[in-house]
Amino acid sequence: MRTRTQRRRPELAAFLRSRRARVTPADVGMPPGLRRRTPGLRREEVAQLSGVGVTWYTWLEQGRPINASPQVLDAVARTLRLDPPEREHLYRLAEVPFQPDREGLGRRIGREVQGIIDALDPLLAVVYNARYDILATNAAYRDLFLMPPVGAAGAGLQNALWTLFTLPEGICPLVHREVELPLMVATLRSSYGRHVGEPAWEDYIRGLSAASAWFAELWASCEVVPPGPRVKTFRHAAVGEMRMTSQSLSIDGMPECRIVVYSPEDEDARAKITMLRERRERLFPPAAQEVVPH
Repeated sequence: MRTRTQRRRPELAAFLRSRRARVTPADVGMPPGLRRRTPGLRREEVAQLSGVGVTWYTWLEQGRPINASPQVLDAVARTLRLDPPEREHLYRLAEVPFQPDREGLGRRIGREVQGIIDALDPLLAVVYNARYDILATNAAYRDLFLMPPVGAAGAGLQNALWTLFTLPEGICPLVHREVELPLMVATLRSSYGRHVGEPAWEDYIRGLSAASAWFAELWASCEVVPPGPRVKTFRHAAVGEMRMTSQSLSIDGMPECRIVVYSPEDEDARAKITMLRERRERLFPPAAQEVVPH
């Protein structure tokens, strides 16, 4: 750990110097001044605009082992006009837990991704972020889980883990919960390691622990597993149980989000998925199946 920290500090110093050099006084509404040796801002100007001490910022830029708060790093990032990937890079180099803007927390799915998962029908497809928030679904997924389109009026943002831990077992769509839910919690913890201390994550863990004693118990076990393909059994009131294989696909530009596709494991499941699709087409008009644009 110490070696990693020692290697990050010089990288942090070089990164800050390079970002400072590209911001001119005119960019931040300051006069150019005389005898300016560098093309960008001076250290004291960055410190002044960020509301921090000159000595503190100098030490930060020199890569000294000092502590930085998210508020101070955000102020420096604004002064240096860092874009979101650069801001995250600054946090990583300073070894401060990174929290993306809430509006940018992997909650907006473009038309291209929605079009891909819609085209997978009759395979079931859903987009999750690292906390199992449901960001997008296709009609086949909604057939099985009896949910409205994400973004539909009154639907709100749903979370798969929260639903599975709080639904009564008799109406939960996931069979063999005693096997599957511990694995999902262990997968969640593998993502949590990148977000320890972030308010949104801590609030989520605290809230779900309060809502479900079983989740709290599983979380306390500290088990960790990465995402991976699995065979799961689901139930639907109209067709009964069906075995499905899940496979995760990454999404460019959304590093902590994934498309999860559920394929029928056998002919029985394939026939039941077809039955659910026919049931949808029979019971609901096309307008009711449209996804509200994000």
